[in-house]
Amino acid sequence: METSQREEQHKAAEQRRKELLEAADRVVLREGPGASMNAIAAEAGITKPILYRHFGDKGGLYRALAVRHTDALLAGLREALDAPTNRRERVETTLDSYLAAIEARPQVYRFLMHPADEGQPSDQGFDVGRHSAPLLRRMGEELAQVIAERVDLGPDGEELARAWGHGIVGMMHAAGDWWLRERPFPREQLVRYLADLLWGRLATSGDRADGPGF
Repeated sequence: METSQREEQHKAAEQRRKELLEAADRVVLREGPGASMNAIAAEAGITKPILYRHFGDKGGLYRALAVRHTDALLAGLREALDAPTNRRERVETTLDSYLAAIEARPQVYRFLMHPADEGQPSDQGFDVGRHSAPLLRRMGEELAQVIAERVDLGPDGEELARAWGHGIVGMMHAAGDWWLRERPFPREQLVRYLADLLWGRLATSGDRADGPGF
C-alpha cells in the first residue's frame, strides 16, 4: 500500500513538474531572455517560493528546460542522420534540422543561450556559460557517437569522431547564432554553405563494414 502511494505521489509530482515546464515554455516564447521567475510563477498560477521548491532557482529551471528542448532536438537530429538517403543529403538534412529548430522557436533559443540579451537583467548568480556549455557538450558527444558508428575513420577513429562531433556542433551553434541574429539569407542557403564546408574528408571516408552506414 505504501509503495502504491509513493508511486502515485511520484506520478503527481512528475505531472506537476511537466505542467510548470509548459508554463515556463509559454512565458519564454513570449518574453525570450527576459523571462523571469515571477512571470513564470504567475503563468503557472503559483507563488515564486513554490516554483523555487520545484526547481531551486533560475539555474535549476534553465537546466530542466534545456534537457526538455535538447531531448527534442537530438531526436530530430537522429532521425535526420538515419534517413534512407545518400550521405550529402543526410548531412544537409541534419544541419537543416538544427537550424529549423532554432528558427521555429528563437525566443526559446535565446533564453537558453543568451538569457541576459537585450539589456534584460539576469537573476543573481545565474551564469549562462555554466549552464549552456553542458548542453553543447551533450550534443557534441551524441553526434560523435553517430559518426563513430557510421564512418570508417581508421585506427584513431574514436578520437577523430569526437573531434568532428564537437567541431560540427560548434560550427552549427556559432553559424546558427549569427544567422538567427542577422538573417542575411534564407536558411536553405546556410545549410548548403555549411555542408560545402564539411564536404572534405567526410565525403571520401568509407562506411564501416560493421555499421549501418552514413
